Amino acid sequence: MATVELRFSALPEHVRTARLVAAAVARRAGVDEAVLDEVRLAVGEACSRAVGLHESHDIAAPVRVLLIEDEKKFSIEVGDGVTGDSGAAGGAGEAESVAESDAEGEDEMGLAVISGLVDDVEVTAGKDGGLIRMTWPTTTAAVLP
Repeated sequence: MATVELRFSALPEHVRTARLVAAAVARRAGVDEAVLDEVRLAVGEACSRAVGLHESHDIAAPVRVLLIEDEKKFSIEVGDGVTGDSGAAGGAGEAESVAESDAEGEDEMGLAVISGLVDDVEVTAGKDGGLIRMTWPTTTAAVLP
């Protein structure tokens, strides 16, 4: 099992780099050429979501991306630093709750796009942060140089 780990500051300009790296590693892992655009788009959505969550929660930690090549599948994990209990906004003012509801709407839209692009997707949140795990099959004939 080969793994590539990418960490980047939660800035929108780094999302493109994550997309390019993910597509290159997916291609090398044997993901079908016809699916590479879906990989790029899904990673872009997941990373943009993580960047947005980091910005809205004032998290300085980097966004984490793991690219995992297994024998018959290729997985990408995009992790954010928003813990499962940080959604409790006790005492938020009206302006904050409106902004929070807009952020939640964008979050749901991003997850809907990812679900439309990836057949095997899992979204979790816990004490270590949120995680989107996306998996694609690889071709058995892939030969690495």
